[in-house]
Amino acid sequence: MTDPRRAPGADLPLWVEHLTSRLGVDPALVDVDRILDLSSGVAHSVARPAVPVSMFVAGLAAAGRSPDEIAALLAEVDEAAAAWDVP
Repeated sequence: MTDPRRAPGADLPLWVEHLTSRLGVDPALVDVDRILDLSSGVAHSVARPAVPVSMFVAGLAAAGRSPDEIAALLAEVDEAAAAWDVP
């Protein structure tokens, strides 16, 4: 029988808790479902390698912002990806 703790993504909440604690980030600011959805949009609209770079840029832009401002920032990234057309 497969260990349910080893199912794909099963340890994601533990990882987020570990990483936010280690980096001094409020875990309430990490909307995992929203980030995964946004990552999927970037991967499909831009390119898979654009996902980590986009998330890093969004993370830099999110520093010091409120939860509502972060949500708006993520929406902006989503809109940019959806509208992406290679020049």
